[in-house]
Amino acid sequence: MPKNSKAPKGAKVAKAKKKCCKDKPRCASCPVVLMRLEKMGYAERDEDKPRRYVVEQNVPKKAMLIARQR
Repeated sequence: MPKNSKAPKGAKVAKAKKKCCKDKPRCASCPVVLMRLEKMGYAERDEDKPRRYVVEQNVPKKAMLIARQR
């Protein structure tokens, strides 16, 4: 990702929380959810700021449900 924190068209910048809040299902800004989305290929981690991710706008509902499972 470039120095500016603008996301490319069709994506949004998401910042992971420092600690999981233990909700069920997990919230969308939970670090575990963002890591799972990264493994599935729907998010990309910023190399400059490790808690910042670029997430696609069109993540399928099924993939988001799987990522948010406890």
